[in-house]
Amino acid sequence: MLMSKLKNKFINRDLSWLSFNERVLQEGMDETVPLVERLKFLGIYSSNMDEFFRVRIATVKRLGKTYKGDINETLAGYTQKELLGELHDKIQSLQFEFERTFNGIIQALEKKGIQLINEKQLNREHKKFVHTYFNELVRPALFPIILNKTKSLPQLSDKSVYLIIRFAEQSFGKQNDYALIEIPNSLPRFVELPNKSQQKTIIFLDDVIRENLSSIFKQFSASEIEAYTIKITRDAELDLDTTDLTQGVMDRIAKSVKARKQGQPVRLVYDKEVPADVLDFLSTRLKVSKKDELISGGRYHNMRDLIKFPNFGRQDLVYQLPKPALHPALISEKHDMIKEMNKADILVHYPYQTFNYFIDTLRDAALDPLVTSIRITLYRIAENSFVTNALINAAKNGKNVVAVVELQARFDEENNIYWAKKMQEEGVKVIFGVPGYKVHSKICLITRKAGGKTSYYANIGTGNYNEKTAKLYGDLSLFTSNPKITSEIKQLFNFFENNLAKVKFKNLLVSPINTRSSFLELIEKEIENAKKGKTAYIKLKMNNLVDPVLIDKLYKASQAGVKVELIIRSVCCLIPGKKNLSENIQAKSIIDAYLEHSRIYIFANGGRTKCYISSSDWMIRNLDLRYEVSTPILDRSLVNEIEMIFDTQWNDNTKSRIIDKNLQNNYFSSLAPACSAQTFLSSYYQNKIIKN
Repeated sequence: MLMSKLKNKFINRDLSWLSFNERVLQEGMDETVPLVERLKFLGIYSSNMDEFFRVRIATVKRLGKTYKGDINETLAGYTQKELLGELHDKIQSLQFEFERTFNGIIQALEKKGIQLINEKQLNREHKKFVHTYFNELVRPALFPIILNKTKSLPQLSDKSVYLIIRFAEQSFGKQNDYALIEIPNSLPRFVELPNKSQQKTIIFLDDVIRENLSSIFKQFSASEIEAYTIKITRDAELDLDTTDLTQGVMDRIAKSVKARKQGQPVRLVYDKEVPADVLDFLSTRLKVSKKDELISGGRYHNMRDLIKFPNFGRQDLVYQLPKPALHPALISEKHDMIKEMNKADILVHYPYQTFNYFIDTLRDAALDPLVTSIRITLYRIAENSFVTNALINAAKNGKNVVAVVELQARFDEENNIYWAKKMQEEGVKVIFGVPGYKVHSKICLITRKAGGKTSYYANIGTGNYNEKTAKLYGDLSLFTSNPKITSEIKQLFNFFENNLAKVKFKNLLVSPINTRSSFLELIEKEIENAKKGKTAYIKLKMNNLVDPVLIDKLYKASQAGVKVELIIRSVCCLIPGKKNLSENIQAKSIIDAYLEHSRIYIFANGGRTKCYISSSDWMIRNLDLRYEVSTPILDRSLVNEIEMIFDTQWNDNTKSRIIDKNLQNNYFSSLAPACSAQTFLSSYYQNKIIKN
């Protein structure tokens, strides 16, 4: 009975996540999207699926061994076996759709003069080039390993793709022995072949190796050498050693990241043409013989590499995205961010407007003789980071620079460790967060002393201080000198530096302190206003809506007559539009050229709209296990702008999908003229400069 009730009340988060990745796949299927961009979406889909297995499937498998509570409740009414079976069937279905879509795009590219061929389609000229390319560049990077039924299998990396080699009828009497070749990550996955015409011809690196198998194994006298692509995926959970107190936090995490490479396999993807004896050999050695761990695929794996598929400079094959616009208040090349913040709050919307404003702020602060300190939280740092370089420059200029670096940002641990060490070496004080919690907030505080007065300038955002992702992720960034905000940002940084300090917040919502309780109160107020006949609505935009307590509260709001609009990029465990439960709740999801990443929380508040931007989704981890910051927008003109942004995205009728219980991903349509929110917003910000 409990399981049935849970299924009627919540969507399982893993099934919802697969539905999100299906929306990504839909962009690959969309014939209105430029062809190379369609391949990129397939690459994103593939990369997402890798992470899904490394994190979510691994977690579900681990639940039976480690979870102390009711697994059925955690899995929204599913048993572990039921859920893994349903996930496997859905993944296999999506894999079929992926292969069909990939083949269709390749055929469409051929009509555009770009041909992808395999080793069996090489002409004489191409064969000559492939053999030369192999001998000069590929052979030195190959280290084949001979396998047999008695020799143990080497450690396979889940970042690599392999060719499993099968020998047939060898003259020295050994049959069905195997070999393994790791396809080098150091070389481009796609190799352009020479052509005298305008035709472009590409071959996978995998097939360059296949063409040269007889050369690689020239000592063998097998009558036939077969090669099949395989890929392993491992559990990505970090197992931190907390017993060795002689090790620093960086050393412990670095050790755990290294151990992750030997995690338990959770998936083996294999070429569906692989012979039964090869698959049996691999699955037995890797201990992935269960149905849900074996995924039949096509000839090629590690398709995240499609993100790097060449476009040959063809504008018709890629998005024509405008350069980020300037902010109307910051058009002058000599703009001073601190002076502008003294005048008014500034809201910047990435990637429609440039992230350079934040870099400028750090650079100006580093040079300003009156600035005494810069404090910042860093969650995902860019590989070549202008942000950290600006902080190092500030430290060299004598500023007190404090960086709160989250070393456990999943899959970015090694990069964050590198930059943490680099900053420490250059005089930046690096803090590794709060014991037992991740620091996921996006905040920066600059302290300036002039004429005996100390002033504070803050930046609070929805996305990471990462100039690379700021070009692709839709995020909001608030620059303010309002003491109501800056004083509390200062208080939080004081806590990060001294975890013993007591902290209370009147304006900011800070997890795990008051975020959950504050949002519950805000929803409750809408319920009360609806019952009194006052204006009552809630507009929420986030990446993931999972928390059962807040979902229950939204159900109560719906039943009280509060209109609730949800824009959820990824996971939505709430069931919208269900009679007697959520009739007043609608949910949509937008997948387009830019990744929708901003978190926006808007409440009618009886006619005096309350608006927050946040680093936090509505998940248990964001509300209770991380330090997150949601800031109120106190400037009414900016509240209006953010509500305009939300409404524009809500009315998108070209890239918006409806979220429902059946996870059908139907496109939202309306009688209004076709409108892509991202296209509209891009034009809006460009025109805003012209008008000003």
